[in-house]
Amino acid sequence: MKVRLEPADEFMHPGPEPTFNESMYFNLYDPDARLGGFVRIGNRPNEGHAEMTVCLYLPDGRVGFMFRRADIDSNDRFDAGGATIDVVEPFRTDVEHAEGAGGGRIDVGYHGQVVLLEQPLDMAHPRRAFTENPYADARVQLTYEGISRPFGGEPEERHERPGEEFAKGHYEQLVRGTGTIAVGDSTWSVAGLGLRDHSWGPRTWQAPWYYRWLTMNFSDGTGLMLSRIARPDSRGTRSGFVWDGRELHLVGDVTLRTEWVGDDSHHSRIHATFSTVRLGTDGITPGIERTVTGDVLNLIPLRNRRDERVTRISEGLTRWELDRALGDDPTATVGHGLSEYLDQIVDGNPVGLDE
Repeated sequence: MKVRLEPADEFMHPGPEPTFNESMYFNLYDPDARLGGFVRIGNRPNEGHAEMTVCLYLPDGRVGFMFRRADIDSNDRFDAGGATIDVVEPFRTDVEHAEGAGGGRIDVGYHGQVVLLEQPLDMAHPRRAFTENPYADARVQLTYEGISRPFGGEPEERHERPGEEFAKGHYEQLVRGTGTIAVGDSTWSVAGLGLRDHSWGPRTWQAPWYYRWLTMNFSDGTGLMLSRIARPDSRGTRSGFVWDGRELHLVGDVTLRTEWVGDDSHHSRIHATFSTVRLGTDGITPGIERTVTGDVLNLIPLRNRRDERVTRISEGLTRWELDRALGDDPTATVGHGLSEYLDQIVDGNPVGLDE
């Protein structure tokens, strides 16, 4: 399936569909500061609001969190609920740039309050979590630069069934982020690695049956994204990419096994086997096969309701370890990132427990 992706896609897109969503998301982890998190703005101009989320995993184990449905009347920028995302320089398509990296620079900011969660699992009951926990002023000022070529784009042909649309166009890129994060009286200078994505098109969080979205960065510059999207009546999709510091490799298959904890069944440990493929003039040939294990360091469960359906989106700060040494430094097998588990909730249980 051919996809189109141009630097102009860094900016806003038209969307006449009632559930049109255009969103950007940025995550980051600084292992020296032991601080990480993500910021997302999802514009829903035809519904008159944007979804704004900021989530900060603090060094002491607390999570600073805020979600707002902020009023908007257009899709001309990302500026909602105290958060801003500004494209300073779009990614580049010339492969000679930065040894094949995609480049680009984007400024991400947030100025507002966060609720401070001593027990992040409290967010399973958001009304109680927002009323029974303290608040603090927060300020995020980060500059992100691309360190890999972008992965994805907009397919030339429709690839989602009616009612299951989640993103007509979607690309992701490994990034380096620097700046400051302040919460209450504490301020941290941060410099870490992460992943960002940009998507546009019709979207509801109830469209997938469940999905697993795993992002990870390693100290030698290797980065991975693994994706598993399940459908109730088909195998769904398994995909992703591996960036080896110079070249982007496509993931052809992903197999997952999850260990769950607690009465609400939150993911705590992830085992993933993935294989890459090469696309050439003579067809598709196998690449490498590797396994990666993730231990969730901290987790906050988020919730979305629509049309009397409940969707849980669990965001886990995760320590990753590959099955091999990368280069001469064995510590390079260790990395960090996010594990995002989305499940529809049926009869009180997440539907994806068997995988």
